[in-house]
Amino acid sequence: MVENGWDTFEIGTILRPFEGPASDVANILPEDRSYTKSNSFSVSVADWRIEKPLFNKEHCIDCQFCWIYCPDMSIISRDKKMIGIDYDHCKGCGICVEVCPTTPKSLLMFPEQKDEEAALSEWPKKEKKEAKEN
Repeated sequence: MVENGWDTFEIGTILRPFEGPASDVANILPEDRSYTKSNSFSVSVADWRIEKPLFNKEHCIDCQFCWIYCPDMSIISRDKKMIGIDYDHCKGCGICVEVCPTTPKSLLMFPEQKDEEAALSEWPKKEKKEAKEN
């Protein structure tokens, strides 16, 4: 593989995320995968993120939309259950929040320096549905 700097790639260049075949990558834990040097998994982007998604398990329905749509595979999922966020590789794009179908959302964006406990205390509350009368 030819190594190029970020500014030497031509339009249409393909950056392969894995070394060799990736046919069974869904069954291999992220930490055991053979990533290429050009993949964001091998480089931390956390130092330039200004907002981060925070996860509230109380609202999560484990739909896996966040895991499917995350461009950096920063959603940590085990056995089809969302368990957290890999903040070393999350760039704070907010796609996970946009695709979350719950009301209120189980993922919300907060400033990078916001304390997680404080953010969870500010989370919107679920609205209680009133029972229909016959």
